[in-house]
Amino acid sequence: MSDENKDTPGSTGPDEDGAERGARRERIVGTPSPARDRALLAEDDISAPAGVGEQLDEASMKRAERIVATLFLVAFASSVAFIAYFIGWSGRDGGMHGVLRARESNFWLGGTMALSFLAVAAGVTIWVRRLMTSKPIIQERHELASDEESRTAFARDFMEGADDSGITKRPLLRRTLLLAAAPLGLAPLVLLRDLGPLPEKRLRHTYWGDAVKRAKSEGKKGVRLVVDGTDRPLRVSDFASPGSMITVLPEGIEEHVPEDDVLTQNAKAVTILINIPEDLFKPAEGRENWHVNGIVAYSKVCTHVGCPAALYEQTTHHILCPCHQSTFDATDAAKVIFGPAARPLPQLPLSVEDGYIIATSDYHEPVGPSFWERG
Repeated sequence: MSDENKDTPGSTGPDEDGAERGARRERIVGTPSPARDRALLAEDDISAPAGVGEQLDEASMKRAERIVATLFLVAFASSVAFIAYFIGWSGRDGGMHGVLRARESNFWLGGTMALSFLAVAAGVTIWVRRLMTSKPIIQERHELASDEESRTAFARDFMEGADDSGITKRPLLRRTLLLAAAPLGLAPLVLLRDLGPLPEKRLRHTYWGDAVKRAKSEGKKGVRLVVDGTDRPLRVSDFASPGSMITVLPEGIEEHVPEDDVLTQNAKAVTILINIPEDLFKPAEGRENWHVNGIVAYSKVCTHVGCPAALYEQTTHHILCPCHQSTFDATDAAKVIFGPAARPLPQLPLSVEDGYIIATSDYHEPVGPSFWERG
């Protein structure tokens, strides 16, 4: 047989008029059958039979109802715990001051509120999925209008939805939902208590003041500066290279401060020490003797929101806070030259005793961000 007379895949063989050529094709593995193609045509009705999903098993619904009610009760208990902790515990011993106390309050307040919201959300989800019918709903598009017919239809649909949700015929769910939501509504009012108690003088002073007083009571001129992390007292000769910067703290802070308060006092007292060429340094009026041969100390706590202003550019002598790019001029009393900070970094008075760099007093103004009663 010649090649012209051979049947090829996908054809029915030669035909004189070619009308039937390609009419019967072989299926390629992985492609849908013609029958399935016809079943997926738009005119075919593939919707579920009428009534499917409208009848729910009452026993299953009762179990779901108990689960939802339990979740709503958990939400209520969590909200009450949030309010109770905020009122009864977070304000103890003068308020939520200190790193450890803030960590504790964040854990309990955030945890209880998150659990409350999650329990309500889970309860509502199970309510919708297990206690409401699943009949198809078609929403038609119409022009927005507030005529009487639309209002009547809305009222009718609302009542039908309320009846379908079961909120009217399932008092257990209705009552526990209201119980869970009540404390959440009161929580914002309770949070107004966060405006107090007043910090009084605790935000106006750092441990530098206490350390200087203790040193002077021992006959010294001031307290020595120690390197953060090593607690090594710093000599002038150790810091003689212009352009250097180091983080320091007052000596003896871990020996004289309770262990649970060390982090808080360190956070308030942390200071950056910078060696600026004397020909570039411009001491502020009244602070001419606050530096040691161009060695100057500023608070490391940014006056914007309290981030560590820990970046120093030697060529420009600018101190940069990486959080919001507040920039301070180290040569000119750490004045703000860029960014959202509202005031300069506080300066620490320095002197020298037995070759060591010492602080002669506390900061003369509060460190860190401004607060509403600072004045």
